[in-house]
Amino acid sequence: MPKTTPPSSELRSRSQNAAPREAPLLRLDDYLPYHLTVTANVVSNLIGGAYRARFGLSVWQWRVLCTLGAEGAMTAQNVVSITAMDKMTVSRAIRGLRQRGLVSRQRSSTDARAYLLALTAHGTAAYAEIAPLALALQETVLGELSEEQRALLMTALRTVRAKALSMNSND
Repeated sequence: MPKTTPPSSELRSRSQNAAPREAPLLRLDDYLPYHLTVTANVVSNLIGGAYRARFGLSVWQWRVLCTLGAEGAMTAQNVVSITAMDKMTVSRAIRGLRQRGLVSRQRSSTDARAYLLALTAHGTAAYAEIAPLALALQETVLGELSEEQRALLMTALRTVRAKALSMNSND
């Protein structure tokens, strides 16, 4: 006997009567990317108020300034790699920092297509003034955590970032 397909009304009836499959519930309060993003934004905005008020710097400009201040001269591509900011955002931040005399650029001696970025004397002074303020605000934010909890938090964040980066590079 040939197999026949039931009429579509019968199929609809069967699917309506079937026990619904429970999809896993994605609750933002239990979702890591949500907590990472929201926490990063809240803390960045808090600390960002300090350098915005004193120097008129955006979050992105501060990240570039801080990277150059902490790591020394480097190319824009190095800044992109270290900060995980996109190329266009880094480019705009660098342009703004150069216009304000905080960052200089010089053609790389090893790659004619690249420029080395470095803090100017004014940029170094800005970094030296803002860094302690940013660290003090960080201390306040982390104030409820013990030294052990702080170390665990930083280790966990570095581990999660490394795993995500390794998964990204496997694509």
